[in-house]
Amino acid sequence: MDVVAEVLDRVRFGGTLLFHFELGHPWSLALPARPYALFHYLSRGSATLALEQGRDLPMSEGDFVVVTRGEAHLIYSDSRTKPFPLMDFDRPTGRLGVVRHGGDAQPVSTMICGNFTVSRPARGSVLELLPPVLLLRPLADGDWLGAILQRMVSESALERPGQGVALSRLTEVLFVEVLRSWIQSLRPGEGGWLGAMADPHIGPALQLIHEQPDRPWTLDELGRRVGLGRSAFSARFTKLVGQSMHRYLIARRMSEAAFLLESSDEGIARIASRVGYETAAAFSKLFHRHHGLSPGRYRATRHSDGGRS
Repeated sequence: MDVVAEVLDRVRFGGTLLFHFELGHPWSLALPARPYALFHYLSRGSATLALEQGRDLPMSEGDFVVVTRGEAHLIYSDSRTKPFPLMDFDRPTGRLGVVRHGGDAQPVSTMICGNFTVSRPARGSVLELLPPVLLLRPLADGDWLGAILQRMVSESALERPGQGVALSRLTEVLFVEVLRSWIQSLRPGEGGWLGAMADPHIGPALQLIHEQPDRPWTLDELGRRVGLGRSAFSARFTKLVGQSMHRYLIARRMSEAAFLLESSDEGIARIASRVGYETAAAFSKLFHRHHGLSPGRYRATRHSDGGRS
């Protein structure tokens, strides 16, 4: 099982391009806090991204930044320039024309801005595993970011049948590639369970948990299966994943249960058994604690929202 592929296949991504800028020096843009991730691709020039906490991130040509929690931030070429509220720009619906802004001086920068949203699952989103600000530098194997984004720009330029579907699929590809590049850049101990997948001991343990969430895994058994003693395995798992094996197993079971409730018509008792619980009552109590809703209410709510569409 490719655990990352399985998780991504169950996530429902959304998002779109918001603006395609041509920016003359000096310029400054202000973005308010949003309930989704925002991304910026600087295809030409240089800039600085500044968050409210005072963190400044210099950006160079080819850099791709994701503000994963959607917190308010500035992007500018000159910090002394009065910021222009980005959401004040008027752009025709369904079209992504180039927006020219800033002064008349060189250098001229070009930047593409957009957002990522995750509608499913309600909890445990891969976005929660990413740092608040994710910076990807240009890669040696080609400018795949630029290629995908330019295709999205051309798709957005004119309203055509199927435009929304095409942009949604391109957004998914973009996010998967961003996630892959981020995983490759991780050092040991970074990235939660995604980063831990690369560990020769914890990676196989995570694989076993994902393949058989219904099994009553213990530290002794998992440690033995991956070649570590109980104490060493427990410490290593907690250090790399960021939570104990027991807590991770419960979270994995609750995620699997939520998926089954959304995607199947199986009864609550059957789903409880499939994720490792002997009684529906025990399962329902834990599910409510984890998701804030009973299994039946969760299923009804998801179906009324359109399910997995």
